[in-house]
Amino acid sequence: MAREPSPYLRQHAHNPVDWYPWGDEALARAKAEDKPILLSVGYSACHWCHVMAHESFDSPETARLMNEGFINIKVDREERPDLDQIYQGVVQLMGQGGGWPLTVFLTPDLKPFYGGTYFPPQDRYGRPGFPRLLASLRDAWVNKREDVQRQAALFEEGLGELATYGLDAAPGTLTAEDVVALGGRMAQHLDPVYGGFGGAPKFPNPMNLALMLRAWRRGGGAQLKDGVFRTLERMALGGIYDQLGGGFHRYSVDERWLVPHFEKMLYDNAQLVHLYAQAQQVEPRPLWRKVVEETVEYVRREMTDAGGAFYAAQDADSEGEEGKFFVWRPEELQAVLPAPQAELVMRHFRVTPPGNFEHGTTVLEVAVPAAELASQRGLPVEEVERELAAARRALFDAREQRVKPGRDDKVLSGWNGLMIRGLALAARVFERPDWARQAVAAADFVLSRMWDGTRLARSFQGEARIDGFLEDYGNLASGLTALYQATFDVKYLEAADALVRRAVELFWDAEKGAYLTAPRGQKDLVVATYGLFDNAFPSGASTLTEAQVELAALTGDKRHLELPEKYVARMRDGLVKNPMGYGYLGLAADALLDGAAGVTFAGTREAVAPLVASANRAYAPTFALGWKDPGASVPPLLREIFEGREPVGGRAAAYLCRGFVCERPLTDAEALAGRLTAAPGPA
Repeated sequence: MAREPSPYLRQHAHNPVDWYPWGDEALARAKAEDKPILLSVGYSACHWCHVMAHESFDSPETARLMNEGFINIKVDREERPDLDQIYQGVVQLMGQGGGWPLTVFLTPDLKPFYGGTYFPPQDRYGRPGFPRLLASLRDAWVNKREDVQRQAALFEEGLGELATYGLDAAPGTLTAEDVVALGGRMAQHLDPVYGGFGGAPKFPNPMNLALMLRAWRRGGGAQLKDGVFRTLERMALGGIYDQLGGGFHRYSVDERWLVPHFEKMLYDNAQLVHLYAQAQQVEPRPLWRKVVEETVEYVRREMTDAGGAFYAAQDADSEGEEGKFFVWRPEELQAVLPAPQAELVMRHFRVTPPGNFEHGTTVLEVAVPAAELASQRGLPVEEVERELAAARRALFDAREQRVKPGRDDKVLSGWNGLMIRGLALAARVFERPDWARQAVAAADFVLSRMWDGTRLARSFQGEARIDGFLEDYGNLASGLTALYQATFDVKYLEAADALVRRAVELFWDAEKGAYLTAPRGQKDLVVATYGLFDNAFPSGASTLTEAQVELAALTGDKRHLELPEKYVARMRDGLVKNPMGYGYLGLAADALLDGAAGVTFAGTREAVAPLVASANRAYAPTFALGWKDPGASVPPLLREIFEGREPVGGRAAAYLCRGFVCERPLTDAEALAGRLTAAPGPA
């Protein structure tokens, strides 16, 4: 374990457990010794993974039971999402919710026969104690082998059915009315007071909120937009958002967005930067700008490699305690701030002696807004805002002296793709070319070190490792098409085109009409898995579909629409019946409905700038933007789309097209904005 690149695996190097990484050595030993495999899956920022490690894997007695009875294998789910996807199915088939740590017991030929998530050291929480479970399963393997094999056969059959769930439905045609209905179905699950879906725990679900905005755009009613904005506002003011350092924690344990699980994941912040930037396009607000500026700065400060790529995650724990880095007591505030300022901040963030978290500590939330504090004190709101900003800076500086949470510094190509996508849109919306440069640095890192033109690596830590999965190809291709629209540098579009074509070769299953999660022919999987559902982060099938639609719009190559049309038709039934499980696919399908819509700007960069700025401010999420410089040679990839697109009467022009049919070119920025934001017609 100590030699493994994964920070999660290295965390377990000093356990008395005889851990193996997943690989030929461990699997061969299980067969040679006829021992079952104890598979433990987690990730470095997972709080309950740390708890189980401390309670069980650090225990010499528990380790003895593990070593005597099992071949023990540790997997970082961020490195092998395909294995995690398969074996999470075991827990689902057992009627449990899944999650991490994932603990599954396998026969030597990788067939599962029992599973769960966290197991305590003694019987509690309605779960068996881990030592008792180990003894029971070892006894079953030795003395009741036929029962174990029968159970494994049932699980194998069930996993095969889970892997292809929904692929037996007849293809259908998704309509604009369907998109509106999807948004309406989602709105039924929205908390009318605090926003977000359901009760506790509550996750941000940015792709589903984004789909509600799409439904609003298609005429679904103001309540859809209002529900999204209520959610974004409540999250931005709650404890799930780091009020001092920026960035979002993974989820809230309550329905109010108050107390989070404190880990910060790159994929959450990437998607939320994109969503808040879209909210700014819909209706500009200072709060949206503040959140995006602070979150991008958090990513730059804490989550960026010296080479420009983005790290995977930041831990929930520091000094062995969850959230210790982030929470405050009144006396800690008073030690940093002058008394009047401390009193103001304690009112603002509702910091009290009892606290709202463990041991009398408080998770900061904006409980009393600056305007209300100003009214109570009879002061101008600008003065109170300046005072609060100064206090926040002082508290941030003081917090920087604390022991920081651990960081998972591996670079994942797919998660970098999501962050590139978010930064690219935010750079356009907020007119921040420095953010586009951040995205460029990450893209250049991944393309130079993790992609050789035929193989994309999943992970980088000193070297590129592990063949990329569907999500890596899809997410990166989507991010690069977005980056082209922020920079108009064709090399990113060319890379996206190459990634998409290679992904189709590796992952498309023509018989099923769906995409495999892992490259075709992966040998260590008990069943083939398909990338169907959008969960905490999007399925690679969804992001790949989005990238294909945008490539069709940006290049004029209709062949890029062939698989999106087939795939969306195949998934239409599942999307309509279960929109909460296919939020990102809904976004890609909505773009497909608009016929690969795009705008090509023709003119010098200076001349097209007003038109581009107008388009960047408009909420037109299905339109892809390209630029033709009349003085430059035309790249082969763009030859077809640029044909005949020139300035008009000496003025820069915008060519707006849907379904490969273009309207008359526009030269007025206001007129362009009007066309882009006009209610889309029926598809």
